[in-house]
Amino acid sequence: MTGEKKINIVLAGQGNAGKSTVFNYLTGLHQHIGNWAGKTIEKREGTLFYKDYTIDVVDLPGIYSLATLSDEELIAREYITRYKPDYVVNIVDSSNLERNLVFTLQLLELECPVIIVLNMIDLAKKKGIAIDYKKLQDILGIPVLPAIASRGSGLTEIIDKIIELKEKKHVPKTLKYGREIEDAISTLMAHLRDHDLPYPPRWMAIKLLEKDNEIIKLAGEIDPVIPDLLKKLWQKLEGIHGHDASIVIADERCHLVSHITRATVRMSHSKELSLNERLDILTTHKVTGYLLMFLMLGGMFLTIFSIGNWISSGLESVFQNWHKWWVSNAGTTFAASLGWSAIEGVLALIQIAIPYILPFYIILYVLEDWGYIARISFLMDNFMHRMGIHGKACIPLIIGLGCNVPGCLSCRIMESRRERFITAVLVSLVPCSAVSVIIFGLVGKYVGLLWALGLYLMATAIVFLAGRLSSKFLLGEPVELIMPMPDYKTPHLKTIATQ
Repeated sequence: MTGEKKINIVLAGQGNAGKSTVFNYLTGLHQHIGNWAGKTIEKREGTLFYKDYTIDVVDLPGIYSLATLSDEELIAREYITRYKPDYVVNIVDSSNLERNLVFTLQLLELECPVIIVLNMIDLAKKKGIAIDYKKLQDILGIPVLPAIASRGSGLTEIIDKIIELKEKKHVPKTLKYGREIEDAISTLMAHLRDHDLPYPPRWMAIKLLEKDNEIIKLAGEIDPVIPDLLKKLWQKLEGIHGHDASIVIADERCHLVSHITRATVRMSHSKELSLNERLDILTTHKVTGYLLMFLMLGGMFLTIFSIGNWISSGLESVFQNWHKWWVSNAGTTFAASLGWSAIEGVLALIQIAIPYILPFYIILYVLEDWGYIARISFLMDNFMHRMGIHGKACIPLIIGLGCNVPGCLSCRIMESRRERFITAVLVSLVPCSAVSVIIFGLVGKYVGLLWALGLYLMATAIVFLAGRLSSKFLLGEPVELIMPMPDYKTPHLKTIATQ
């Protein structure tokens, strides 16, 4: 009977690896979204019923490491170590295997049961990348499964593998670093292993060598000898390598990942630029990039206006016929007129709002799924810096065109409290879909399209002015834009419909 056996899994991975697509496929409608305790970061949980198992799925924030440099990283680390899920499903972008495996090694250092899902293998093949996933599985000592999440390919196999491992119990390998690093790890573990620790001893030793402030403080409380011992070990490593100890550990991890990818990845290089590379050159160029962006956004609003106006006119004719039918059957009494007024209020909402909101969201999600929204962020970075924030703020602002509430919620992607606050202020000033309905449905229809565009330009000027003033009054420097540029891919209709 379903529900007798339980499995808890978490989905972990870097941004744009397809983690959310996997989560939506596994949980379907059995999911709920909230916030992590004490944080403004979204928490996504869901439940899957499969083969007499109730499987609880938690989608961790997309992160690039298990350091505590951001709230997202702290949440992911604390959840894995405190709640000890049965399995961590590491969603990996197959076309960027080396970059993704650095995070995988950090998960393995935590000694949690890990399953790797090589997502987007179709995209990797288009790039001429062939991954020997069986060899990768042998090297890491953990299951490695290929998948194409956008098509649902290989996702059922993930759950089958989890159930198989749950019943057989699988112990992963311990990957070793250089001799001097392993000696330092062993020395620290000798002082740690006899204590009741909230983390695995080996992982704590590695984090101590990486100069993780939280772990250093914890280790000092456990054993007062450790801080002095740690300084000697840092000096020894820095003397051998000529770098800060934290960089030594990061370099060693990257070197190990590089060795693994060389052994498991084969690339067939093409002399010609791929379509993705040619598109990137065009869409990020300092001239053609901006030209295409304005054409794209202009075309987007023109399409919304044209489709919305056509649908609205069609609905108006239908509703007029309904009114005639109502009058012929109910008459023109006060009660009949009052009844029609109530119905007319609902019909007016349908006629004015839906024809413009629906195409807006469809186009927005198509551009996002295609990968173009990230290019807009890149192009707008210089302009956004004039308002004291960076180009990533474009994403909440564009979402705010649909609705200010999710736009403000998406401000959590900004790195600092200052930038989150400024972006939220600007999003609240962006004309949302409800305002756009008035602009397109009333001003655009009865006054003219140029007047509607003029109102949008005025709103843009107000947003810019508010950003300038906010950045002047709020202390702090804007953070530089660091974000991955996802590959262009064909928008997936099922994903867009789910969104």
